[in-house]
Amino acid sequence: MILVVGGAGYIGSHLVKELVKNEEVVILDNFSTGFRSLVDSKALLIEGNLGDTAVLNDIFTQYPIKAVMHFAANSLVGESVQEPYKYYENNVAATITLLNTMLKYNIKNFIFSSTAATYGIPNVDIIDEEQPTNPINPYGRSKLFVEHILEDFAQAYGLHYVVLRYFNAAGAHDSGEIGESHDPETHLIPIILQHLLGQREKISVFGTDYDTPDGTCIRDYIHVTDLAKAHILALNALLSGKKNTAIYNLGNGRGFSVKEVIDTCEKVTGIKSKIEYTDRRPGDPARLVASANRIYEDLGWKAAISLEEIIGSAWKWHKSQKS
Repeated sequence: MILVVGGAGYIGSHLVKELVKNEEVVILDNFSTGFRSLVDSKALLIEGNLGDTAVLNDIFTQYPIKAVMHFAANSLVGESVQEPYKYYENNVAATITLLNTMLKYNIKNFIFSSTAATYGIPNVDIIDEEQPTNPINPYGRSKLFVEHILEDFAQAYGLHYVVLRYFNAAGAHDSGEIGESHDPETHLIPIILQHLLGQREKISVFGTDYDTPDGTCIRDYIHVTDLAKAHILALNALLSGKKNTAIYNLGNGRGFSVKEVIDTCEKVTGIKSKIEYTDRRPGDPARLVASANRIYEDLGWKAAISLEEIIGSAWKWHKSQKS
């Protein structure tokens, strides 16, 4: 059995949707940001916190868990600046409790959903794993702290782990049963689609004078099912003994500008948007794109779903949710 912490969240639920095809799955989620509607019926759900030792003891005592996959982080950059305690408590301290309890039961396989925010603002167009890590906010630092903890636990206690760093998950499952839902919504594609559904008055574009082909920021978008498949490949590499420790970027290697994303949304939906152009946001780099060459060479993964398909799947999901 595989324990997925945060399996009722956006990325976690899509991972579970793929994972239950071949594995028995236990989900641990406290629904602070996840939704019961995203929980797969084939998985066993336990409501609780990843830092609750009693809950973890019950899980590891009752079920033959062979690996843990971690998606239960707080992940809003702005909130992390305003409430750093929340981020260090949940993202770092609770994860230490989880790891310590795993080791108590001799469970040593761990997949960690990290973030390319660990790199901060790199000075290269395409970010690979050799770039120095220099996060610029508590969210990114909390993830990097855990990466360091994993390295130390591997050396001291024989923990096996894979860290996956990526920027923007997007899209919805092809079944139409689950998709992207946040409260508040901060991600570009759902914000655009909500506008095109009449749920927002306009789209704000922050800065049009960046050093990019069309002047707007370029970001890396990957379909959430592509991400799920990468996590499963990483899990299989651990379980088969192919890898004991690894850090991989997940990216499309190209990136898409804000204008490209808006144009593609308009093309897919056939609806014209109302755009407000405004000043840059402080700290927004012109380009954030990750190289996935290492995971392709090691595990054969690459992003396969196009931007148009990403937006098409998201549009199908958002239309189904409109009341």
